[in-house]
Amino acid sequence: MNNLIREQYSVKSHFKGSRQLSNFFWALTVSVGGTGFFLTGLLSFLNPTSLFLSESNEILFIPQGIILLFYGTVGLILGIFLSLTIYWNIGSGYNEYNSLNREVILYRTGFPGKNRELIVRFPFEEIEEIKINIQGWGILGPKGQLVICLVDNREIPVRGMAQPVPLMEFDIEVLFVARLTGISQLSTNITR
Repeated sequence: MNNLIREQYSVKSHFKGSRQLSNFFWALTVSVGGTGFFLTGLLSFLNPTSLFLSESNEILFIPQGIILLFYGTVGLILGIFLSLTIYWNIGSGYNEYNSLNREVILYRTGFPGKNRELIVRFPFEEIEEIKINIQGWGILGPKGQLVICLVDNREIPVRGMAQPVPLMEFDIEVLFVARLTGISQLSTNITR
């Protein structure tokens, strides 16, 4: 498995977060589209007689120009939000299964501020069950989610359904976590 890293007494499973190719694509696409809409709406307000961009004097400011300005502003705000999410790498982190301290440590990064780092710790003894949710059997393959159920009925997702994952790699991680924590109770939920 390429995302499991063994150390002396622990195993870490790392996550990329929001720095993925699809997020770069959507941030660029929304930003370019928003800029185009915004400039076209602005030029319909200014009503220049000759510009190299386009013949925006055919677009009336009321109502088309106002709508283009609105959609352009929304597109630019969304593009900035996506770009900042990529820059801050929201959702990156790791799961650590520490056999020396007999605990699971979940670490994720969030938005800047007081609670930027999310750290959840719980001992192996609190784990009651491991749930496996497999969803979709499309072109890219199934998406798997690993959920740890605690004694107090909390369900903590350890691996999300963000991307399709090869079932062999997912099974190895599930079996490794079950063996390391000593949990023999596994439940599976498969949906299409």
